[in-house]
Amino acid sequence: MKFTLKSVWLKRFLKAAVGGFSLVLLFWFSVYMGFWGKLPSKEDIKSLKQAEASLLLDANDELLGKYFVFDRQIVKYDDLPKHLVNALVATEDARFYEHNGVDYTSLIRVFFKSILMQNNSSGGGSTISQQLVKNIYKREKHGWFTMPVNKVREMILAKRFESIYSKNEIIAMYLNTVPFSENVFGIESASQRFFNSKTKDLNLAQSATLIGTLKATHSFNPRLFPERSQLRRDVVLQQMEKYGFIDEDLKVATSDIPLTTNYKKFNANNGVAPYFREKVRLEVKSLLDSVNTKNKTSYDLYKDGLKIYTTLDIDMQRYAETAMQEHMKSLQAQFEKAYGKNAPWIKNTALINKRIKGLKLYKSLKNKKWSDKDIMDSLKVQGTFNLFSWNKDETLKKGSVIDSLKHTMKFLNTGFVAVDPSSGAIKAYVGGINFEHFKFDHVASSKRQVGSTFKPIVYTTALERGIEPCSYYSVKEVTYTNQKGWTPTNGGKEEADRHLNYSLEKAMSESINTIAVKVLEDVGIDSVIEQAQKMGILSELPNVPSLALGTAQLSMLELIGAYTSYANDGRVSKPFYITKITDKSGEVIYERPKAEPMPEAFSKETRQTMIEMMKSTINSGTANRMRSRYGLKNDLAGKTGTTQNNKDGWFVAVSPKLVMLSWVGNDDHRIGFSNTSIGQGANSALPTTALFLKLMNRDKRFNYITQATFETPSESVKEALACDEEKRDGFLKRLFKKDRKEREFDIESEDSKKKKKKGLFGFLKKKDED
Repeated sequence: MKFTLKSVWLKRFLKAAVGGFSLVLLFWFSVYMGFWGKLPSKEDIKSLKQAEASLLLDANDELLGKYFVFDRQIVKYDDLPKHLVNALVATEDARFYEHNGVDYTSLIRVFFKSILMQNNSSGGGSTISQQLVKNIYKREKHGWFTMPVNKVREMILAKRFESIYSKNEIIAMYLNTVPFSENVFGIESASQRFFNSKTKDLNLAQSATLIGTLKATHSFNPRLFPERSQLRRDVVLQQMEKYGFIDEDLKVATSDIPLTTNYKKFNANNGVAPYFREKVRLEVKSLLDSVNTKNKTSYDLYKDGLKIYTTLDIDMQRYAETAMQEHMKSLQAQFEKAYGKNAPWIKNTALINKRIKGLKLYKSLKNKKWSDKDIMDSLKVQGTFNLFSWNKDETLKKGSVIDSLKHTMKFLNTGFVAVDPSSGAIKAYVGGINFEHFKFDHVASSKRQVGSTFKPIVYTTALERGIEPCSYYSVKEVTYTNQKGWTPTNGGKEEADRHLNYSLEKAMSESINTIAVKVLEDVGIDSVIEQAQKMGILSELPNVPSLALGTAQLSMLELIGAYTSYANDGRVSKPFYITKITDKSGEVIYERPKAEPMPEAFSKETRQTMIEMMKSTINSGTANRMRSRYGLKNDLAGKTGTTQNNKDGWFVAVSPKLVMLSWVGNDDHRIGFSNTSIGQGANSALPTTALFLKLMNRDKRFNYITQATFETPSESVKEALACDEEKRDGFLKRLFKKDRKEREFDIESEDSKKKKKKGLFGFLKKKDED
């Protein structure tokens, strides 16, 4: 009877086992055949493509930034440190090199410990290959069957991966796709995010830390939870010792190292060169559209792991940003103090109302037929705003939309760019004071009146037309009746100065407005415009005498391009910033065409003369604080500029190896500086360049720039610049034998009126006294 009962139970057990096995086999077969969703074939796996971040590189292949959907960079197996691979294997899959994608021993352990004995310490049983499948294809939902379907699916695909790729390739693919803390994908991105290091340079402690985060990416985030992350790191080290990858001494020594991170996050608003990164992004998208159309390709900036090589120097860029921030913080304080309680963003109701009506929110509510009263009431509702402030503790402010508008209105903005004059390569690029809060790029997109920085073009024209450097002009103001009685003046000049006569060199170094206009009238406005075009300025220029004072509106790139000619043998170098683009395999898909040499814009003698004249601006003229205040000894030429009503401040510095341009002003052109002492280019724009050069001077790597000197001018140029009283008197005698230009241009001055009354003798006598 007992025997019969045992036989019955045995038969039932066997039937159940066979039935259960059959069901498992049937279920496995249903997944394999695609009943729960089609599985990727071996061909699909072979042609696997993963979204990969495109990298933006500087002139020395240093990483400037990335463009991505998922923050992922691909690294080759050969660049993976051995201790990183060992940490991964010891922690995630100790028998990785023994199985073919599925570790059945581990599965049995999981089955008995986790399912039958309810012991959660047994692990999950998934191999690195299975986890790779999960990383790439993600898990799908199937109700109650979600987990078993996905587990079987991953087992099947893991075996396919193992049949196609080597163990080393699978390790590399896994580390390139696995998500780390903060939604960072891949070991290279994680290394740069948390340790500011390339993967190949990770040490054992750093490798163990990153591998440790894989168990729970948020809980073991080394930035947020350093103590918890360090404990997890030490567990990884214990696993490495357990499986013979390191000895006990190394484990103990590494465990004693405190966990320290060097956090560096790449995003559009933060990090180095944000304005430049955005400028390149827009340019690359346009270039890729052209490449894709021409070659019938489909390159995607955000997914295809491209490399964009640029001309920028990351160290020079950091110096430029540091200099800008130091100066603009100080200048903003001067600007606000000078206005006091009468500032336009406080008192100018008409201006404030115009700005309010320009808000997108105002326009949106207006389109919804809201009344002006209701709109204004809504804009006065109190809230908390994240606003820009030079004091980091004051970025969160309470107030209304109108309050935030007034706060934003007061800020001065800036642009700075440095260019290699021999090629036009942009080496530093600062588009504004803060990209997160002020997106507008003042280097590339803004056009403002350039003020006295246009005067060198006027004097270049004069030299090219045969006017000698030691030609003397009267400082005295002249009224131009053909320009509706326009009388250019010299801001800040004493009454006595009006009776002086200045050479071209003196007039330019002191930025004398009255003489600049007289020189322009002598050579002709059309000639000046023609010369400007030869120097690469293509914007329409106003055909009026005030052109000499910089009423033309130009972009910074256009203006600095013109100045490159003074340091490049008279030839213009058009500024550029992208050299080439490669795909993920290194194949060049775009390369900047080799630029043809531009024709000479002016003669060698003119170039040498202009450099010497602009040196005087630095040494003794309007930019002399480069020497007196900042103590710079670099060989420099340059020009300051200030526009009407102190709206814009400019400064150009020319060195043999680098041309620098800075601009400062308010984004709302109706708001200028309250006085010239603060708003003049020497005070508002010059300091950024001066501080930048001071930082450059301390870095020996840039000695080839900072210690470069201009060529010695020729003897004929030296002689032409040797202005003295005898030359001045001789010039004036020759001048008054000619028919006066004042007659040709219908210029009526106080002296010309006296000439009519007293005759030629009296007029000449008066001129001699001047």
